[in-house]
Amino acid sequence: MYTYIDQMRRTVPMKASPARIVSLVPSQTELLYDLGLGDRVVGITKFCVHPDEWFAHKVRVGGTKDVNISRVESLKPDLIIANKEENVPEQVEVLRTIAPVWVSDVKDLVSALGMIHQIGRMTDTDQRAVEIKQSILQGFRHLKPLPYQKDAVYLIWRRPYMAAGSDTFINAMMGHCGLSNAVTMDRYPKLTKKDLRSLEPEVVLLFSEPYPFKEKHLEEMKAILPHAKVLLVDGEMFSWYGSRMMQAPAYLQKLVTALAG
Repeated sequence: MYTYIDQMRRTVPMKASPARIVSLVPSQTELLYDLGLGDRVVGITKFCVHPDEWFAHKVRVGGTKDVNISRVESLKPDLIIANKEENVPEQVEVLRTIAPVWVSDVKDLVSALGMIHQIGRMTDTDQRAVEIKQSILQGFRHLKPLPYQKDAVYLIWRRPYMAAGSDTFINAMMGHCGLSNAVTMDRYPKLTKKDLRSLEPEVVLLFSEPYPFKEKHLEEMKAILPHAKVLLVDGEMFSWYGSRMMQAPAYLQKLVTALAG
């Protein structure tokens, strides 16, 4: 019997290295692929769009918030990987009756690297996990933030506007760019146009997911905040906390250059 502790500090017992894994988190699904787990991953969500071949061929078990419990059970998993923020606690508790559930809680670079390390241990892919971690660390060590901080708002939704607050992984990634989050509330608060004006951000970043902000929304935001620099950004580079972080520093460096200019 092997015993692991997840990032919620709960004990996750397993009889052996998992041979049938269900992932309920898109960024962690991509990590499992990059760890080389291949056929050992038997189920993913409809939002697990990377890699393409898994999205096309793996069994989908619903969404992150509406997991098809019976479909998960039919896959006979010996490990289910979930996340505190992305999955519904009540569903996670039901899933625990089917198989061991390991839950991540990622809010910054340190906890993201810890998640990668622990999943590598559980799946006997330690060496590849170390390689991924080292690549991520090297990238972030070379990332040069803005020479002086700029107040910013990062919007993830429209109608109503919703922003990434202080207690989020997105907030941590903003900090690596030299951006100070003007939204100090926790999680993802709703904001009115009046709220946005009162924050007086120098920068507004419009997320590509879950709300698909487009070019037309730039003008809408500029009308609300005419003095702010408004940019569309790749949401995955700010919010995917698995192996996608190997690509994030180069993307964030280009963003920093654009903001500095």
